[in-house]
Amino acid sequence: MSAHAATADGKQLNYLNCEKGLWSWIMSIDHKRIGLMYLASILSFFVVGGVFALLVRAELFSHGKTLYGPDDYNVFFTLHGVIMIFLFIVPGIPATLGNFLLPLMIGAKDVIFPRLNRFTYWLYLFGAAIAFCAIFMRLDTGWTFYAPYSIQNRWAVVTATAAAFFLGFASILTGLNFLVTIHNMRAPGMTWGRLPLFVWTLYASAILQIVATPVIGITLLLLLLENTMGIGIFNPAAGGDPVLFEHLFWFYSHPVVYIMILPAMGVVSEIIPVFSKKPIFGYKALVYASVGIAAVSFLVWGHHMFVAGMSNLSRYIFSFLTFFVAVPTAVKVFNWVSTMYKGSISWDTPMLYAMAFVFLFLIAGTTGVHLATLGTDAHYHDTYFVVAHFHYTIQGGAVIGLFAGLHFWFPKMFGRMYNEKVAKFAWLFLFIGFNGTFIPQFILGMEGMPRRYYDYPIEFEPLHRISSIFAFINAAGYAMVLGNLFYAVFKGKKCEENPFHSLSLEWTTASPPIHDNFVQIPRVTTWTYGYGAEHAAEGEAVH
Repeated sequence: MSAHAATADGKQLNYLNCEKGLWSWIMSIDHKRIGLMYLASILSFFVVGGVFALLVRAELFSHGKTLYGPDDYNVFFTLHGVIMIFLFIVPGIPATLGNFLLPLMIGAKDVIFPRLNRFTYWLYLFGAAIAFCAIFMRLDTGWTFYAPYSIQNRWAVVTATAAAFFLGFASILTGLNFLVTIHNMRAPGMTWGRLPLFVWTLYASAILQIVATPVIGITLLLLLLENTMGIGIFNPAAGGDPVLFEHLFWFYSHPVVYIMILPAMGVVSEIIPVFSKKPIFGYKALVYASVGIAAVSFLVWGHHMFVAGMSNLSRYIFSFLTFFVAVPTAVKVFNWVSTMYKGSISWDTPMLYAMAFVFLFLIAGTTGVHLATLGTDAHYHDTYFVVAHFHYTIQGGAVIGLFAGLHFWFPKMFGRMYNEKVAKFAWLFLFIGFNGTFIPQFILGMEGMPRRYYDYPIEFEPLHRISSIFAFINAAGYAMVLGNLFYAVFKGKKCEENPFHSLSLEWTTASPPIHDNFVQIPRVTTWTYGYGAEHAAEGEAVH
């Protein structure tokens, strides 16, 4: 235990009370404090990115000009995408819940490189500060920075890509820290067969962070050189190839979808057994599915470019591989449903979010089949069908997964409980608002409405109006969620140390945890998912 982790009478101090003051937080190397600082940061950016989304939906409420012109529209939807993807979704669960929970779940005092962990957060803030400069430079390329358009708005693109470059390094270092921690810091008895599924998904996403992120780093560096030196890598006027940029960008950006999604799947895998009061069904299959998704995700980037110009053989291969990635995903859904089968289910707020994740991600997966099919993708490509599919994947998956985890581990993080009635009401608002926003966009896409357009034919107006109205309902749901959690941090009722009766290792220590997590490093002798009378045989089979 650290020298400052106990009072004069030997009483254990939790991580919130060890040292107070903003400077003590900024200089802290405690993984729990770093996780909370990440959480406060990404939720702040989530609110800012959400405001830009509402500005976009408000303009699209009516045919013709509603509030502002097309130039402002391009800036607002670009900033919405850049902030949400690079500042909120990509760090998302790994940097927040991952930082807070990983050492606790494997029985360690901290991550293996705590000072590197602190530096990673500083690097993230530095990249975020640069990204916010682009707000005032009217960045209007879209979050993908497609060339050759991204070579024309030179200094705004240089600023934004420099920010993404630093944010990418933060992602790489986080993945490296997690990977080495999982290999070297597990408590005695925490074998690979006893490792929590959330940790397994952090492991798989860490591999993606380390392997895929350097590709986007090199791509953005080349784009910086293109904009500052005009060397003609992606500019066709100078002999460059803009399609090369698309290949490099999507080689990273499709695996990054699973950096966002895999940890959310891990969260759901932790919640469902607890609230079903049954052992997780098919532990090994879920582990293999996580690693399999990570592996296959590197092979499917080409389905973003079916209409960009490639051979028929390449289209057939990428289409087949894209269908194939659905197999490990289906395994996960089957195992979650099987875990709930004949279980004694408690419909607490974390379980509601877990079920929302399963439902929404199923829609994301089934609509993804249409985009993997060559014939239908040619029609749906760059339409609102893609916008809806993307949001069902990212918002319905990663964001809902984050809020599921926040509600599940909130008592562990703060030792207090949020208002359950308000939480359920906010969930309902959010769920209805989300589906009401994006189901009309599927229809718009099938009718041929292109995405990113400032204006549209009058016949599309009714569906756009429905989408915009429900977008504000969705926003109200998120406002209630955040307000309820923020209030509970300071005024919530103090709760028992393990209110959900989870068997996972992080719940065996105090809530909130003491500074070094455990009075002494635990020795693991049982299976994490041994719920119910039949757990012994299941646990022995896995060990």
